[in-house]
Amino acid sequence: QLQASGGGTVQAGGSLRLSCVMTGVIFDQWTIGWVRQAPGKERELVADISWSGGIANYADSVKGRFTISRDNTKNIAWLQMNSLKPEDTAIYYCAGSLSDGRRWESWGQGTLVTVSS
Repeated sequence: QLQASGGGTVQAGGSLRLSCVMTGVIFDQWTIGWVRQAPGKERELVADISWSGGIANYADSVKGRFTISRDNTKNIAWLQMNSLKPEDTAIYYCAGSLSDGRRWESWGQGTLVTVSS
């Protein structure tokens, strides 16, 4: 089970850190991703991180501003979001994959991020 937290309202240029806790599984078997969905838009995978934490990938829209990380000893992953823009406003979901991100088998409930201009 995945649980995301840390969303909120922030002004443009500000920062937020999202957290994702995974319980009931062997955490370091899972690739973790952060997926966002803005109103009227399709879901977008913004970042994912390999089971070891050694490989991270980012969407072009967030590259250089967002950083994904994880601590396998605590079953937790984070998404550090800096230099936030109004277009980053969305519900952010953490997701887990046992297939290196080819398919996301487990989803958290989402946390809302609102960036005001």
